Amino acid sequence: MSISDLYPTGLHERNIGHFAAIVKLALIDNKIDDKELTLLKRLSCSLGIQKEEFNKILENPNKYPVNPPVSYEERLERLYDLTRMLFLDRNPTIDKTSLLDRIAVGLGFHSKNVITIRNAAINFFLKEPDLEDFKKEIKKANPIHH
Repeated sequence: MSISDLYPTGLHERNIGHFAAIVKLALIDNKIDDKELTLLKRLSCSLGIQKEEFNKILENPNKYPVNPPVSYEERLERLYDLTRMLFLDRNPTIDKTSLLDRIAVGLGFHSKNVITIRNAAINFFLKEPDLEDFKKEIKKANPIHH
């Protein structure tokens, strides 16, 4: 076993934290439905989450800390994934919009722009967008980025 096997990379740890945050959103109603499970499996592959890690995260997503990404592009991608999971049912409730506000701030978006970002993200997901369209929309809503 190599040293890299013993100590995961910072990127992998961030991906695990991000995936755990997505799982928490899926569990907001205390269950994971088929659409959510399909999305979780697809995202776990793209984030390099192994099957064993996937199962452990599903068992206890609160065990894993969320580490916000440094780059603006990565923050947009994380916001996309989280918003997509949150509005998979296309039902923007007050609880969900409030949670999205907290997620945006936690990802490093400026609190002055949170409501504009949230509204742009929700409106975007009501149209079935893709990631590149999402990035363009949020960049328009958030002219002050780091």
